[in-house]
Amino acid sequence: MTTSYQMPIFAGLPVAFTHGEGSWLWDTNGKKYLDALAGIAVCGLGHANPAITAAICDQAGKLLHTSNWYQIPLQEKLAERLCKLAGMTNAFFCNSGAEANEAAIKLARLYGHQQNILTPGIIVTEGSFHGRTLATLSATGNRKIQAGFEPLVQGFHRVPYNDLEAVRQVGERSKEIVAVLVEPITGEGGVSIPDAGYLRGLRQICDERGWLLMLDEIQTGMCRTGKWFACQHEGVVPDVMTLAKGLGNGVPIGACLAHGRAANVFKPGSHGSTFSGNPLVCRVGLAVIDELEKGKFASRAAKLGDRLLAKLKEALGQVAGVKDIRGRGLMLAVELDRPCKELLQMALDRGLLINVTADSVIRLLPPLILTDNEADILVRELTSAVRAFLEKATTGTREQLSPVGGRA
Repeated sequence: MTTSYQMPIFAGLPVAFTHGEGSWLWDTNGKKYLDALAGIAVCGLGHANPAITAAICDQAGKLLHTSNWYQIPLQEKLAERLCKLAGMTNAFFCNSGAEANEAAIKLARLYGHQQNILTPGIIVTEGSFHGRTLATLSATGNRKIQAGFEPLVQGFHRVPYNDLEAVRQVGERSKEIVAVLVEPITGEGGVSIPDAGYLRGLRQICDERGWLLMLDEIQTGMCRTGKWFACQHEGVVPDVMTLAKGLGNGVPIGACLAHGRAANVFKPGSHGSTFSGNPLVCRVGLAVIDELEKGKFASRAAKLGDRLLAKLKEALGQVAGVKDIRGRGLMLAVELDRPCKELLQMALDRGLLINVTADSVIRLLPPLILTDNEADILVRELTSAVRAFLEKATTGTREQLSPVGGRA
């Protein structure tokens, strides 16, 4: 239920959930749903995970918050674990993905000023999504969500995604570029997977020009694509990596990791946050890493992703109206040849939670704990919904084209 006391920001579906377990959610009427969205790639370990629940309860009974005026041992432990997994040097913790990207943008600008660059510029891509704060909104490559919030933050140079030559050309035109900010796979932009070698190419360009390579792994990180971080598919280590979503399994936490020349840009007072890296969220982050390691969920995501991709292609690959089926690990997409927001309700009616992004792309981000049987249910119910949607759309088109009253 919504009330008049809430700002009308979210146009949610007409359903509310009371509890969850694993890959399933139950609504207020007791109906059961398979969650193929996982809170938008957040609940990788599923709902009511026993280890995460135990960590939250235990830490809540000890200490929630002190502020960063004091040392937080759990914060240091989490930073060490993440940096070792990612091959990075140090970390700053915050409360969301947008804040992690804000930290990255500030770090890049400060880095530029330290190089005596008056107006540091950052290359970003079309179709990207980096957040809804003013700077991350400006970096995002989606005009629809920027509209109405002008003037936007200056200093971003936009190029097509998956286009190394365009990046080089901007570098030739502007001598004030200091960094490239890119998603290894776009999320809100429609699960676009770049060509093999794209990230390696960006790494080479940045090394040649002294730029920072900043990778937004907010959606792709924490085993989602079959590696701990998507850049590891190409063996690339960035200068800056941003994380959130799956790091807290539902508890709000973000992180900005730095390496090499980016690691010592921030000094005391350069950046901060009241809530960043408090004992509760860091305890949960450590529990998430423990569970992901114990269950070998990176390799599990790769294996199950291949299974889902094969079954989706078998079920829908030859269906008229289906343009493409793609994915990496448990980040998958079925692209249709028409807008398909209507599918959200159709899937909901079938007990399946999905997402539609970029107007015509069905985005699937199931929890990493999804079983083979649950994967088969996902394919079956999604296939049913997509076929019904396309048939309805085709029938509607025929009716529109039919002569009125049956006359030619």
